[in-house]
Amino acid sequence: MTLISPTVPGLDDRITGSLIGAAVGDALGGPVEGYSPEQIAERHGGRIRGIVGPWHGEDWRTARPLAPYHKGDGHVTDDTLMTHALIRVYARVRDHLDAHAVADHLVPDLITTPRWIPELEAEALPVQRLFLAEKWLVTRIHYGHHDPREAGSGNIVNCGAAMYMAPVGLVNAADPRAAYAEALDIAGAHQSSYGREAAGVFAAAVAAACAPGATPAAVIDTALGLAKDGTRAAIEAVAGVAVRHTDFEPALAPLRAAIAPFDTVGPEYRAPSLAARRPSRVHSVEELPIALGMLLIGGGDYRRTVLGAVNYGRDCDSTATMAGAIAGALGGEASVPREWAKPVAEASRLDLHAPARELASVTREVFARDRARRRAHEDALALLTADDAR
Repeated sequence: MTLISPTVPGLDDRITGSLIGAAVGDALGGPVEGYSPEQIAERHGGRIRGIVGPWHGEDWRTARPLAPYHKGDGHVTDDTLMTHALIRVYARVRDHLDAHAVADHLVPDLITTPRWIPELEAEALPVQRLFLAEKWLVTRIHYGHHDPREAGSGNIVNCGAAMYMAPVGLVNAADPRAAYAEALDIAGAHQSSYGREAAGVFAAAVAAACAPGATPAAVIDTALGLAKDGTRAAIEAVAGVAVRHTDFEPALAPLRAAIAPFDTVGPEYRAPSLAARRPSRVHSVEELPIALGMLLIGGGDYRRTVLGAVNYGRDCDSTATMAGAIAGALGGEASVPREWAKPVAEASRLDLHAPARELASVTREVFARDRARRRAHEDALALLTADDAR
């Protein structure tokens, strides 16, 4: 990988670190998704420190009939499947995306091309693995023919759109404002309200983490500068707690207390409240603020950041996906432990480097297009204001 200095990761390295970091976080968090920190510690005899097996052991197929998935043993979940699907859209369009690109390319990808699904241990259409909030994309756009820019309205509000927006931040590396705007447009096909807002802020955080000299504090400042309403308030509340800790263990309960006023799901993740996941200007998804909080607590270190997100529980595969994407962008590929990355790639039967190489190529093409467009705009404005210079 090309480095801009012996110690500062270059673009390719940051893209690789972010995408592999997201996939590894996803795989580590998957088997304990939906459980509390206390339940996780009891089940595993302490905190998670690496790849673990399914929660229900050999009974994973039948223990939860609604979700007969092989979570654990290094298998990635739908977070990574959707991330890679979005990269394939970038590879086709080779430019910035919008909600119509979701309709024209992402939805067809999900329903026409069988791929290896690690949790099903079989080839299947990706849509057959997606959660209901992601199936909404297919229902509204393919079958309902809704305007892609508005198709997310009416969906349950969760982190479903945010969880796969890392590629948007990487294509807009070091330009968080552009990443925020592009992700908001893309996510309009999937989510509304604070679910859509989380997608924009997460993409911006990844873009900010790609900037030379970026730090966890700078990433948080960027997120706070762009986030709106309940999302901003939630990040601020969680960050206020996180800065008082350097280890995730004593921070688990305080972080949950900080996010609780903004979270609609309620104290029991598998028993949501009647107000859960409804549009609101005062609420936030839980996963993004907690991921940012763990980034602060871990000081940007990948291992500490992701293990904090995993052991927090609840929707920890998505939380760890986001935390891993940001920490991986900060530190590059070397920051992601190889003893995790290699088994995840092998168990999931995925080449985790190929999507990164493709996205790095697309990112350079998009930057060249942006520069040409910017120069054309500068030339046009110079002509329009020529009289002002006289």
